Amino acid sequence: MAFWILTMAQKITAIQVQKKNPNRVNIYLDGEFAFGLARLVAAWLQINQELTEEQIGELQRKDTNEVAFQEALRFLSYRPRAAAELEKKLAEKGFSEAVIAQTLQRLQESGLVGDAEFARAWVENRATFRPRSRRAIHYELRQKGVADDVIQQALEEMPAEEETAYQAGLRYCRRLAGLDRNEFRTRLSGFLARRGFTYQTIQPVVQRLWSEQASQQAADSMTVEE
Repeated sequence: MAFWILTMAQKITAIQVQKKNPNRVNIYLDGEFAFGLARLVAAWLQINQELTEEQIGELQRKDTNEVAFQEALRFLSYRPRAAAELEKKLAEKGFSEAVIAQTLQRLQESGLVGDAEFARAWVENRATFRPRSRRAIHYELRQKGVADDVIQQALEEMPAEEETAYQAGLRYCRRLAGLDRNEFRTRLSGFLARRGFTYQTIQPVVQRLWSEQASQQAADSMTVEE
């Protein structure tokens, strides 16, 4: 008799959309609230359908996986992320290792996450908006859990180190107009050093930018006099 009670099916008496989250529904069994499910997971359920304990457990397992997947998509909506970042975020949310592994596999199969693509996008973003040295970018990507060989492959697509330093310095030196040569060199060198560039890279770039700025100032002065 005890075994029959444990395995007895329960009837779905209501399926109601949650007020605070229309993407989830509340499931009522035998007239009482039983559990919530993602609408995608509950799509095949119907009123008066009977569920065994095993079916209920499977529904709740699928729901946990779906919640984890949607949480991962939310993280990805802000910016691309490495697999290790997503793993850490999902672990912080309390998901089990098995659920996290299944979620990452689903994301990878969908083409939504991959360390090689992430590393390339990171390098491209840095080169476009915040140029910095290969060493600095390598460190950033390692901090995000990307493997060294994947990082190295992505870095091969970067411009030459001196050109990258020049682009970084070009934007910054506009703030240094009017400074004398020593102050210009000190401040620009410090800026490029903070971006991870070496002394050997910095010195010719600083000299180049000083010459360009001095030439531009001289040309501007001649124009005013005319």
